[in-house]
Amino acid sequence: MGRRLDSTIETPKYDNLFNGIYPPAEPFVVTIRKLETPAVFKRGTALALSGGTAGDKKMVMLGTAAAQNETLTANCVLAEDIEVGTSKDVDAIAYRSGHFNTNCLIAAEGHSISADDKEAFRTVGILLSDAIEI
Repeated sequence: MGRRLDSTIETPKYDNLFNGIYPPAEPFVVTIRKLETPAVFKRGTALALSGGTAGDKKMVMLGTAAAQNETLTANCVLAEDIEVGTSKDVDAIAYRSGHFNTNCLIAAEGHSISADDKEAFRTVGILLSDAIEI
């Protein structure tokens, strides 16, 4: 028998990631660099763009140690959970703009989102605010 059209399919889950609707969240595809040890990056992971003379223009988790002659700059926020393996880079959906709660973003262990990170996010269209979880 088929599913009833008047039944609840799924209840929305609120993760408190967004702080507001302006600027609007705009998704785009990014390439996340493969890792030495596989890991799952969760929705809300802050991503940094690899630049500099050793940069490869791929994304890594914000707070990752930069290689020699590489600069890692806060750039976008991961939109969906994704598994990152060791054999190849992966494409993922991230937000290039939006208004997010700083305390809900995920960064590398031991890394706190700094004023410089907030400014880098702001220059690409991402606003960060602190909010009390409800």
